Amino acid sequence: MNDFLHPGKRLPLVAALLSALLLVVWGFGPGSHHAYAESGAESLFYAPPPASDQNNGFSGHAELGYTALSGNTNTETLLAKGRLSWYTEQWTHTFRMETKSVRDSGNTSAEQYLVGQRERYNLSASNYLFELARWEKERFSGYDNQFTTIVGYGRQLLDTEHQQFSIEGGPGYRFDDFEGGGSKHNAVGYGAFDYDFQLTDTATFTQQASVEAASDNITARSYTAISVALNSSLSLRVSHELKSNSNPPDEAESHTDRTTAASIVYNF
Repeated sequence: MNDFLHPGKRLPLVAALLSALLLVVWGFGPGSHHAYAESGAESLFYAPPPASDQNNGFSGHAELGYTALSGNTNTETLLAKGRLSWYTEQWTHTFRMETKSVRDSGNTSAEQYLVGQRERYNLSASNYLFELARWEKERFSGYDNQFTTIVGYGRQLLDTEHQQFSIEGGPGYRFDDFEGGGSKHNAVGYGAFDYDFQLTDTATFTQQASVEAASDNITARSYTAISVALNSSLSLRVSHELKSNSNPPDEAESHTDRTTAASIVYNF
């Protein structure tokens, strides 16, 4: 944390944040594209709203991000994400993939791959059932790979022109394959929330968080982003992701991983 406060590392992030805030203030004029529905935020829920006449049965986005920090050390972060959703009556089907790589002074300090799938069944306008499955592989985490599947219930608590707020939760199962050998089967309890606030006609703030509690540890995830629409297809985004494990394997290099990135998003 102290290294992050070094001025040499802070300047690129500050510049990116200021650029995003200027875009929010300018708003690209009164005829700009509405960013709230098209921001393509990478939801921990893995699923956008149900089908409507506006999305023609499917939607998705592709995101590419890069951040370079310089100072006492040189750090580069490269991430790529993709999501595809399609709709059949009350069902929303979603598939997503992502990869992330971090290099510190020329050496790889983080590398992550994730594949996720989700089903959502709408009981009503505000209530839904869901199932999700996620496979992830992350170097330096102490795990060779992890597989998680969860089923549960969700509810839309707030749905207005400018704000949306949802919560969901349920039981699940996680398989841990350890880097040092061996594996473990875990029962988990899952809870999450998703909050979106439309700042302007083109800018959206997103805050999401989830907790997965097992007998040996608790995994918490957080995603914070500001997305600004350039037009009907392209958006700029500044985001910060956090993943924390309360009791990681001995081989893990840290309890918490943080990723800050500036990226461009193509929505379709």
